Amino acid sequence: MRTYAQQLQKMKQLFLGLLVTMVTVSVCKAQIEDPVTWNFTVAKKSDKTYEIKVTANIQKSWHLYSQNTPDGGPLPTKFTFKTNPLVTITGTPAESGKLFVTHDKNFDVDVKYYSDKVEFVQTVTLKAEIKTNISGNIAFMVCNDAKCLPPKKVAFDIKLQ
Repeated sequence: MRTYAQQLQKMKQLFLGLLVTMVTVSVCKAQIEDPVTWNFTVAKKSDKTYEIKVTANIQKSWHLYSQNTPDGGPLPTKFTFKTNPLVTITGTPAESGKLFVTHDKNFDVDVKYYSDKVEFVQTVTLKAEIKTNISGNIAFMVCNDAKCLPPKKVAFDIKLQ
């Protein structure tokens, strides 16, 4: 049987171990860079037609690549929509923002990108007047003058009402 002093010592060791673990996790999370925030809005254009606006707010010194970045370059931004039998998606999202085109020596291609902010607008049509959702993900890559972050995917689920 353990004495009170031994039990107290064991509890102190356990507490110290938990504290070290929590600090380590906090430091690791603080180092994760996430220079793009995404906002989603929906506007009803007619009885069955909606305009989905996806806005990427990009932190200073970072840039997000266009959907139209050529092969051999960085990962272009790509929208993937999950199949919904109630929704027809027309074309690809239109891009709106200040587009930069430059030759990237790292990829040896001309790349297209946005800094600060870009909006993507997708028109969708419902097959019937019904409430439903449209979901999917956005795959993208961001870089600054010093480095590129690994490609990332952000899931979305937007209500159409």
